[in-house]
Amino acid sequence: MRKNLITSILIILSSFFLQGQEVTKAEKTKKKLYTKRTTKNITIDAQLNENEWNLVNGATGFVMYDPDNGKPITENFKTEVKVLYDDNAIYIGAILLDDEPDKILKEIAERDNQGVADLFGVFINGYNDGQQDFRFFVTAAGGQLDCVATDQNGEDYSLNAIWSSKTKITEKGWIVEMKIPYAALRFSKAKEQTWGINFVRNIRRFRRTYTWNFVDTKIGAVIQQAGTLEGINNIETPTRLFLIPYASSYYNTNNSGDEFTIKGGLDIKYGISDAFTLDAILVPDFGQTKFDNVVLNLGPFEQQFNENRPFFTEGTDLFSKGDLLYSRRIGATPNLNIELDENESITEFPTAINLLNAVKISGRDKDGLGIGFLNAITEKTTVNAFNDITNTKREVIVSPLTNYNVTVLDQRFNKNSSITLINTNVTRDGSFRDANVTGVLFDLNTKKNTFNVSGDMKMSSVYDKENYSGYNTSLYLAETAGKVRFSTGINYISKEFDNNDLGINFQTNYTSWSSNANYRILNPTKLFNTLRLNINSYFEYNNETGKIQSSNFNFNFGGNNKKNHYISAGINYNPFKNYDYYEARKEGRFVIYPETYGGNLYLSTNYNNKFAIDVNPYFTNTSEKERYNYGITISPRYRFSDRLSLIYSFDIYKQINNVGYIDNDNANIFLAKRNRETFTNSISSKYSINSNMNFNLTVRHYWSYAENNSIHTLNNDGTLTETLTYSENKDSNFSTWNLDLSYSWWFAPGSQLSFLYRNNANTISRDINKDFSSNFSNLISDNLNHIFSVSVRYYIDYNQVKNWFKKG
Repeated sequence: MRKNLITSILIILSSFFLQGQEVTKAEKTKKKLYTKRTTKNITIDAQLNENEWNLVNGATGFVMYDPDNGKPITENFKTEVKVLYDDNAIYIGAILLDDEPDKILKEIAERDNQGVADLFGVFINGYNDGQQDFRFFVTAAGGQLDCVATDQNGEDYSLNAIWSSKTKITEKGWIVEMKIPYAALRFSKAKEQTWGINFVRNIRRFRRTYTWNFVDTKIGAVIQQAGTLEGINNIETPTRLFLIPYASSYYNTNNSGDEFTIKGGLDIKYGISDAFTLDAILVPDFGQTKFDNVVLNLGPFEQQFNENRPFFTEGTDLFSKGDLLYSRRIGATPNLNIELDENESITEFPTAINLLNAVKISGRDKDGLGIGFLNAITEKTTVNAFNDITNTKREVIVSPLTNYNVTVLDQRFNKNSSITLINTNVTRDGSFRDANVTGVLFDLNTKKNTFNVSGDMKMSSVYDKENYSGYNTSLYLAETAGKVRFSTGINYISKEFDNNDLGINFQTNYTSWSSNANYRILNPTKLFNTLRLNINSYFEYNNETGKIQSSNFNFNFGGNNKKNHYISAGINYNPFKNYDYYEARKEGRFVIYPETYGGNLYLSTNYNNKFAIDVNPYFTNTSEKERYNYGITISPRYRFSDRLSLIYSFDIYKQINNVGYIDNDNANIFLAKRNRETFTNSISSKYSINSNMNFNLTVRHYWSYAENNSIHTLNNDGTLTETLTYSENKDSNFSTWNLDLSYSWWFAPGSQLSFLYRNNANTISRDINKDFSSNFSNLISDNLNHIFSVSVRYYIDYNQVKNWFKKG
């Protein structure tokens, strides 16, 4: 069987590399654009009135990318782009015709947010290797967006490079002028440069996107379908050294008292070479990051939160390989075995562990080798353990001095395939638990990007009082081109696999099979601009018993109609009983959940309209009588002007006779049949003075309660038996409130001044009061915590400082 498996894999891989020798149609039809060096000063004012612009040819003949792929742009929207360069930067000048300039959409939005606005962008690949783009966009309102893009990972908008742009609406359309310093790009040291390049234009009111070099959506690999830019000679990669010192102050007040804090620190970015960058933070401060959307969690697993700290979100595409890094572990209180004496308890754990410093190195060279290295150190943290009998306390360690490390080597080849080695390691001072995870990944595509084979093999090792190792491996096959596509895959996870010291993984000891078949239209029809239909199936089996842990069949469709309203719907069916080995919270025990079916509907009206609304009703029914779930999300939005907009969202979710764990003793595991209701209200609003000055308001109120109808003991066969002997109140009533009001001013390139007022509160109890207003009043009356903070960050470019001294 092993010989057959190895033979099959070799045949598949051989077919990939044989197909890799073919020359694709896209390569044959690449457009070329020629540029010239300028010795004159180019003023970024959207005038394009320097004579140098008349000395170079323009890029024309744009073709629609979406929705009507391949259709040439019409004369009334003709677009022409020219490129110049000098010793320091590349200059982009674009004239975008529009015979109805008063209808150009131009909502003002903060950086990296298009808003409801027309868009122009340039994609630059300095190595012309079809692997990675640096993308720079400008909206008709003058806003900037920039990102690093790969076909495997999509767009990462944490780039935040320093570059200049200006736009102007005219009687014939609009004009864009851009200056992109070489420090914002990556390219080789070759004397004569050939770059991959493409230009993109989005006409928002029609939801149409055009590119200069045709991008065939049947293929999907956008970066490989770029044109080329030639004529750049004798340029040097600049010294990329940037210092970002910061200072911040916080005033915190609540019922417990007041506290004033001042912080300061430094971020460093240094270009080790033309390809690799070092990022370091000294004495970091994340006090103004977005709040977490905390929920009432009654399940067996922890709640997973988004990463909002800038250092851990910027340039992390390499570190996300293999899903082995959950960066929220860094600085969180670890779940360690703390040895307490009899009658000792810890009443208060720290909510976070101080991060002493962090550094990362990342980049990719001209041969396609990506290297990522991330290291962070958190400080030793102690708390007091109290002895109730002797009325004494002693200091115990809840988090020792800890080193977190991630190393990634990612080799790309054939412009669209890669093999990756990744290692994560957590080392704690003293005799505390250490952990190590190593993974090998592969992602292989044919030259024509029509088929894909991907998979991984990961091994975890934990070093504690008892050492153990586990495995996680997968293999997926997919057709990735054309109107009809499919994918199928298998994933095996051993019982001992544990990557939770630096990653996050909830379930182990199972094998899963999944498959998908889908159909999409590549050009508009009489009814739809876009449309996609999907059929999915998923089965998950326990490795030891062979019982089904999870199963589902799903059909869904979604698309934009001719007025660009989006509608989707889906139905799902689980025809088998599922055996849950986690809800019982005890090794070897399981709970049987019944067969289910359900559906959902989603409507999102065109956001181009001043008023738009999203509506999403959904339900799930079971084969058990009077056991079901249903809910609805309603989210209207209104754009008062190009400066002011508001979005409101309301969600109600009801679970009738939901079954879940509540308690256990030496003899029994107790579960409850409970009714649970959850209400979530949120508001987000922004007012933009211009693209560099923005006010933002974010409000969230969450209320969820679970009322137990009956208590049951869990039988050994996974069924439940009602009991009347358990009398402890295990109802849950949880509310949380968050409000953030901020002002942000980018007062210089890369430099930001921000003010934040934040208040928050939360309550949890066993007593349930179903009156909404009473619960809300109790939440905010005595529990509010108020925080006022000011933060300033100043961006210092070594090259700019050097020029200052030269002029001096």
